[in-house]
Amino acid sequence: MRKYRLLPAAALAFFLLLTACTASKPVANPKLVVLGHAGSGFYTPISPFNYRPPSSWRGIRRALLRGADGVEIDLQMSRDSVVMLYHDQHLQDGSTGTGCVSEHTAAELTQLRYKGGFPYDLIQKERPITFDTLLARLNRWPSFPFIHLDLHEDDQCLPPGRQSEQVPRLVRQIAHSLARYHVPMAKVLFITMDGSTVRLARAAIPAVRVGLEIASDDLAAGLKTAKTEKVHTVVLDADRVTPEQSAQAHAAGFKVVVFGGRSPKDLRRVLRTQPDEIEVDNVKRLLQMQGRSQE
Repeated sequence: MRKYRLLPAAALAFFLLLTACTASKPVANPKLVVLGHAGSGFYTPISPFNYRPPSSWRGIRRALLRGADGVEIDLQMSRDSVVMLYHDQHLQDGSTGTGCVSEHTAAELTQLRYKGGFPYDLIQKERPITFDTLLARLNRWPSFPFIHLDLHEDDQCLPPGRQSEQVPRLVRQIAHSLARYHVPMAKVLFITMDGSTVRLARAAIPAVRVGLEIASDDLAAGLKTAKTEKVHTVVLDADRVTPEQSAQAHAAGFKVVVFGGRSPKDLRRVLRTQPDEIEVDNVKRLLQMQGRSQE
């Protein structure tokens, strides 16, 4: 008799546990735009193993081949005013070079090798590329992907007070490249933390979409700036964004982009914030969670 009384209780407990797990699982969003963060993310030894340097061609290509809708990339300007893909502030932090991107010509920069340390350098032999090179290659893609352009506006190799003086030229050069390769503006998002850069981008490319990156601990002030500058997209950090903050941004009329997230736990947490677009460090896992994996 004890068995017959316990079985319904056990079944009920199992049902409640299953229901709780199902309720906590994010619902797939068919409208979610998935982008590779700096291509395929940053060097990782496990989950996933990624030996591709950030904002490198091989990392970008891999994210797109895995099914990402696009990529986020980091842009800086060389000494001879060529827009380059490079993530770190200093060359020695991620390559065989030294100093800043702005201190070298594009020809010099494209001869450097990325450097990630052991064991990554046993596999990767990547070199930095120019923005024009990237656009020429993406133009050969079946459909031009989304590209989020993260402008590096503070040049640490310039004296204090002058570290942003190259930003107007950087924006103009990006605009020229986008026009030269006939990039559809609906696929482009400029990302900046500075209201003045929003205005520069609008002056150079009136049709471009601009995203204002906002620190999660200063959301109210950031949303106020976004309203003042009349941007339609805000960019938030996956490590700190909450569902309440995302809901607040949506209620204020903004699209929400979240950057980061690698582990399944992190990705589930980010998905619960219901962003419109995610720049993710683990494209494969996120697409699997959305039922869109091509592998």
